[in-house]
Amino acid sequence: MLYWYTVIDMLKKYKTILAQAQAEIVEKKSRFIATVRPVKTEEEARAFLEELKKKYWDATHNVFAYQIGERNEIQRFSDDGEPQGTAGMPVLNVLKGEDVKDTAIVVTRYFGGTLLGTGGLVRAYGKAAKEGLLAAGIAELVLYSRYRVMVDYTDSGKVQYEILQDGHVLYDTVYTDKVEFVVLVESESSDAFEKKMLDIMKGREVFEKTAEVFGVWQKDELRLMD
Repeated sequence: MLYWYTVIDMLKKYKTILAQAQAEIVEKKSRFIATVRPVKTEEEARAFLEELKKKYWDATHNVFAYQIGERNEIQRFSDDGEPQGTAGMPVLNVLKGEDVKDTAIVVTRYFGGTLLGTGGLVRAYGKAAKEGLLAAGIAELVLYSRYRVMVDYTDSGKVQYEILQDGHVLYDTVYTDKVEFVVLVESESSDAFEKKMLDIMKGREVFEKTAEVFGVWQKDELRLMD
């Protein structure tokens, strides 16, 4: 699930996951199953936890942690019966350490008959959470300004050259009586892009900013937020 923030002063870049994933480790015959899911509200996180508790109703523990919000305003965790500080906090620390936002992790444990001790539990829950994130894949979302650039055919070559020369994304080109370039510019570079276009066109404003949208690169292609 992809989504984008509409708050003022939104982050220009942030890390999250894009899809649910799962990983499993075994420590002294105890199974630790980490399930990771993107969430954008605390209600979604709680619903995810309840879903996993029903799925793994026979597990010894269903430990969880999540952090939500642009500034990680919401952070919650639970040891679910494990010794205090040995389960939920290590899972949350993985999220905090990677600064992965809007993500929930549930680590399900099936006890294998051998006590791990406090240090062993901390390592096992932390390792399971890391493996879960690795399976999901951490994605960096970047805020882009989307522009329409309308020019005559005689100017299209030099404009296209400068767009690509500066590393912007030429998302689409439409040919009518003019050439329309749809350009995606990293938000923090918007002012420089507009100045460059004005310089090229000798002060004529041939561009229009139409939106701000988050995007993520996947397999050398830019995927925009829905």
